[in-house]
Amino acid sequence: MKISTLFSVIKPVLNNTLMNQLTVVTESLLTMTGRITMLGISRWSDKGGSYRTIQRFFHSAIPWCSIQSALIQHHLLDSDDVILFAGDETTVTKSGKATYGLGRFFSSIYNRSIPGLGFFSISLVSVKREKAYPILMSQLDPKMERNVNPQKSEKKKGNCPGRPKGSKNKNRRDIELTPYLKFIQDHIKSVQSLVADKTTPQYFVYDGAFGNNPCLQMVSQCGLDLISKLNCNSALYFPFDGEYSGRGPYPKYGEKINYSNLPEHCLVDSSVENKIRSNIYRAVMCGVCQASCRLLLYFVLISPHNPLMTSDG
Repeated sequence: MKISTLFSVIKPVLNNTLMNQLTVVTESLLTMTGRITMLGISRWSDKGGSYRTIQRFFHSAIPWCSIQSALIQHHLLDSDDVILFAGDETTVTKSGKATYGLGRFFSSIYNRSIPGLGFFSISLVSVKREKAYPILMSQLDPKMERNVNPQKSEKKKGNCPGRPKGSKNKNRRDIELTPYLKFIQDHIKSVQSLVADKTTPQYFVYDGAFGNNPCLQMVSQCGLDLISKLNCNSALYFPFDGEYSGRGPYPKYGEKINYSNLPEHCLVDSSVENKIRSNIYRAVMCGVCQASCRLLLYFVLISPHNPLMTSDG
């Protein structure tokens, strides 16, 4: 299939000049070898790909998010597919002092903070094809505090342990978003507006950093359900199903969940692959992350005492 045919879906986004330039640049990138530079692109391009033309193209303001959204939705996604939003951060090592946004960011590869550039990306995940397609990437400001719950960083005043005298219960849904959470929420809403015509994802996937109430409320305000992971020491309880004693408030919490001994009645699926048994449990649980949207939790428990290891999720 010709590149011009594939790019026909983005004609409403770009004018004819940028469309022709994008076609020339794409053909050169797919055929050239060695280091990719603007001079190399111009040398590998056919008629209409002079060095000045390549410079003008990369200097133009191009709505890349709209282009990627149109290409992904028309060529890579099916109408009957289940689509998810997935977010993550990535760090690129970079030395120097003059690069914009240069700072120290945590890298899971090096397991420490390293000098470089930080980026936040959102992808569309196809459940049917089991693939992720990046649709938005934004550079992170190194001066922006990436704490999701500033209340935990505040030290308690006084030496009296426990709850302060005279404090009242607070609604966990009424929280003040940190600048970092507002930054992510704005990007989620912008991606939602891009794909609203073709698909309406219901879930937002993120790593264990979002397994807390502030992040849950932030995602809930976008009309999405959160798929994340809680800490291994998170306390969850089954809903109370006993008899009311007739005195005091009605109990909310029942038996505490033991992750190493989940009830059999919650088991919905079990499979064995490569001598590893995977059990899927489903249950209604109560905890600190109560909200109108759902928080899907995943637990991994490995039993080395059994020759057939068990992975419960």
